[in-house]
Amino acid sequence: MNPTPTSTQTSRKPLRLLVVDDSEDDAILLVRELRRNGFAPDYERVCNAPAMKAALARQSWQFVISDYHMPNFDPFEALRILKQTGRDIPFILVSRVVDDRNAVAAMKAGAADFIMKQDLVRLVPAIERELRDAANRAGRRSAEDALRLSEEQLQQAQKLEAIGRLAGGVAHDFNNLLTVITGYSDRALRQLAADHPVRVPVEEIQKSAERATALTRQLLAFSRKQTLQPVVLDLNAVVANVEEMLRRLIGENIELHSTLSPKPCAVKADPGQIEQVIMNLAVNARDAMPMGGKLILETDVLTLESARNSGPHQFLPGDYVRLTVTDTGTGMTDEVKAHLFEPFFTTKEVGKGTGLGLATSYGIIKQSGGHILVYSEPGHGTCFKIYLPAAETIALPAPAQPAGASTTATSAPPCTETILLVEDEAALRELALCVLSECGYNVLAASNGKEGLEIAKNRNGHPIDLVLTDVIMPQMGGKEMIDQMRPLLPKAKVLFVSGYTDDALAHHGVLEPGISFLEKPFSPTRLIFKVREVLDAHPARVS
Repeated sequence: MNPTPTSTQTSRKPLRLLVVDDSEDDAILLVRELRRNGFAPDYERVCNAPAMKAALARQSWQFVISDYHMPNFDPFEALRILKQTGRDIPFILVSRVVDDRNAVAAMKAGAADFIMKQDLVRLVPAIERELRDAANRAGRRSAEDALRLSEEQLQQAQKLEAIGRLAGGVAHDFNNLLTVITGYSDRALRQLAADHPVRVPVEEIQKSAERATALTRQLLAFSRKQTLQPVVLDLNAVVANVEEMLRRLIGENIELHSTLSPKPCAVKADPGQIEQVIMNLAVNARDAMPMGGKLILETDVLTLESARNSGPHQFLPGDYVRLTVTDTGTGMTDEVKAHLFEPFFTTKEVGKGTGLGLATSYGIIKQSGGHILVYSEPGHGTCFKIYLPAAETIALPAPAQPAGASTTATSAPPCTETILLVEDEAALRELALCVLSECGYNVLAASNGKEGLEIAKNRNGHPIDLVLTDVIMPQMGGKEMIDQMRPLLPKAKVLFVSGYTDDALAHHGVLEPGISFLEKPFSPTRLIFKVREVLDAHPARVS
């Protein structure tokens, strides 16, 4: 390797040059020609295959110039060695004497040019030409790689969206079934003595339904069709609240560290769902550190002055609160990261995970208007970065309930009101009818919005105190029915029920303020309590 160029050469064009030649004098002549024409070559001379392989492995060269006649090294072999590296490095052959047949063979083999040593005036133009062409090829490859990456990211986003729609639809239908299963099992348990031989099987049915309910909630979270109850909260407080629980969750062999921003980290989100995200990431980190390690939680506030893209994520300008969850675990390959947020994708052994934890977290963050990014390499741990739009004010804690205040339907006043029940699922409609009738309510049942509207029209002045309606039904949905009922039932209160609310009632799962809503699946006790709560509320609201 020649010495580093002096300060008088700094204005020259640098060139990392590998010279394949058995003559040091000839190599010096090439270098002098380049220096005379404005280059500052940083070169190395090799004269056999091992030396050339070592030089290619040691340095990133811009150009290779090879002599044609060498006693111990065939220039065609030198060209093959270069091609085997897969690098796009121009290769020029030089010679004192060569026939046209060999020159053509060299060009066909991949040489960029063939120059006679007595005509080195062609060397510099050839090098400049090949450097430009190499730069253009590199630019095209970079653009093609970027385009391919964008296409892959678009396909991944479309696939996740399709899976989300499917998961949301399945969860919605399944929630109707679960409401019936939990409802009738609850009613059966109320009628069975503690020592009844059927009681234990019914209890198992109820427990299985509860586990299935948790599963459908995860599906709805991923599909971004769950019902959130967002408030403006301090993310610092959320992290602090779950810290003790996290210590029990991750075990004693993992150190937990948290570094919270000195500034308030105000975001608008559902606190329970944000806690769920943190728990999911902590479980994922714990499983990646079976021999112990560190789990680090950090919060900070940052401002983006301009829009920015990060893969499929499009960040708008503005203030963001960032939650970073880092572990020192096994890390992930690019292939695993590509499928990380897909539901039911897991690298854990059978029975060790459902593959829904990260998919759920992804859905919660996206539904909250944020972004979740992951950085990981095998053997170097994993870092999740969650960005949520910053909010302006922190919500005040809800006032404490007065001592002795009732929270059960059993202490409610006598139930004599008239309820219009509109539900298209026959088994669920029958269950709700039985539960409410047993409480003393006068229940009018309809299987869809059109039937419910006809019942309201035929009341002839007899009041309906509450309309209990599903949101999504054939022929006419609940929201459309209520809009048409307003003139007929101006004082009636409304309670919407649904497994998810992907319509005008909700905007991406966030309910409009003032609308009463009961999420499926629900227990009979929960239904009774919610109905009483809405009836006792003031003032009435029908939309």
